[in-house]
Amino acid sequence: MPTTDPARTSDVADASPAVRASDASPEESGHLVDLRSDTVTRPGDAMRRAMAEAEVGDDVFGDDPTVNALQERIAGLLGFESAMFVSSGTQSNLCALLTHCGRGDEYIAGQMAHMYRWEGGGAAVLGGIQPQPLAHRADGTMDPLDIAAAVKPDDPHFARTRLLCLENTIGGRAVSMDYLKTATRIARDHGLATHLDGARLFNAAVAAGGDPYGQARRIAGHFDSVSVCFSKGLGAPVGSVLVGSAEFVAGARRWRKVLGGGMRQAGVLAAAALYALDHHVTRLADDHAHAALFAEGLRDVEGLTVEPSGTNMVFARSAPGIEADEVRDRLARRGVLCAGYPGLLRFVFHLDVTRADTERAVRIVRETVAETAKR
Repeated sequence: MPTTDPARTSDVADASPAVRASDASPEESGHLVDLRSDTVTRPGDAMRRAMAEAEVGDDVFGDDPTVNALQERIAGLLGFESAMFVSSGTQSNLCALLTHCGRGDEYIAGQMAHMYRWEGGGAAVLGGIQPQPLAHRADGTMDPLDIAAAVKPDDPHFARTRLLCLENTIGGRAVSMDYLKTATRIARDHGLATHLDGARLFNAAVAAGGDPYGQARRIAGHFDSVSVCFSKGLGAPVGSVLVGSAEFVAGARRWRKVLGGGMRQAGVLAAAALYALDHHVTRLADDHAHAALFAEGLRDVEGLTVEPSGTNMVFARSAPGIEADEVRDRLARRGVLCAGYPGLLRFVFHLDVTRADTERAVRIVRETVAETAKR
């Protein structure tokens, strides 16, 4: 599994004009292919119209009709009683942790899970909740035997294990239904609640094949609560939703207020999420196809070991003697932006990246790695 932030998409006509520019150098055209994350997307004209025309109220009072419509829509879609709109996936996950667990309780998560590693330790800092991180296997999952072994006995020497947290996708990889069933069954057998960080739930659903809305419901059905992000592959500018039982969401709503997350006329943001649900789910398959095309184009590049994820991410490990940071900086100067970590590059495909952009990025990466290797 790549040791990176998994980071925790409208038709081409909705894409930013900047990414549809000519294949001239960025110095000549200002054209960048931004593959740092799927959070960099910009709302297209149709999404902006939906936001501008949204009917709004005061969401803290519960009377913003567009927020209410989004909450009802996503709760029904995923098979839950209730939902709560929040500003970010981090806030959604934190509200879930604070609702499932009390001070002195513990949650189990992967060592590289976003909600453990990349969310500022919020559960421990603000909730007195202890994380129990476990190692990942090569596919990003945790060994079910490790999950069972991590549950603490009912003894005052130990934190009380209350919750199992999984992530799908994880490191760009979709987790199988069989694994979700096995892991959550172990949790239930040990009296634990279950939460899914589904920041890219719909990427996982598209990767499963068939109707993505139905597949998203199947994935979510294994969990007591699910966080879904709209500002990644779905291309909305802001927002996530936390779904669960009516009682659970009522408790989470109290924590949202404590965290300063109550928003007023938030319908302008919820409208973008509703638009994304209608128009940007099935097109995630385009992002997956572009990622696969990109990975194939780099497969024989000397100095890189490419690890395609199966969804919208591609990871490439640099060989000894080739500094990933140097490659990243050289790529940026030529108009291809990516995330760089020690020995590793991450490329994320999204609605603002076309097939032509993908082919251009392949050429530039191939040339840049070859130039770097010669130094």
